[in-house]
Amino acid sequence: MRWLSLALRLFLGAVFVYAAYLKLKDPWVVFAMSIDSYKLLPEWGVLAVAKTLPWFELGLGLLLISGYGLRWSGLVTTLQLLAFFSVMLRSYLMGLEIDCGCFGPGEALTWKTLVRDGLLAACSILLTFLALRSRRPSSP
Repeated sequence: MRWLSLALRLFLGAVFVYAAYLKLKDPWVVFAMSIDSYKLLPEWGVLAVAKTLPWFELGLGLLLISGYGLRWSGLVTTLQLLAFFSVMLRSYLMGLEIDCGCFGPGEALTWKTLVRDGLLAACSILLTFLALRSRRPSSP
């Protein structure tokens, strides 16, 4: 189980770091347009999320890779991925033909992105379960 936990945290950490990198390499306004297309937040909320989410993803990815505070970082990762998946599913079911925004601009929201993000959420749920049931306490 320790090897599975290690593989999951390295995989998810790498995904989060990669997603953050792709968003941070472009001006934040590009990511803001993707967020705005979901039609969930007011303008100030879109701007706040566009400026902070990539940095949050980067930090979360680095925490996962390091294994520091795995119980908490795993739980936060799971909550974030479930929130992302819920918003994407809602938008897909509403028939919105939008840019997913998951890995920067240019990726349409399709059933394939839903499957991918659903699998990421499932991996995160498993990682969180393994971390919470671990006998060894994780770092704070």
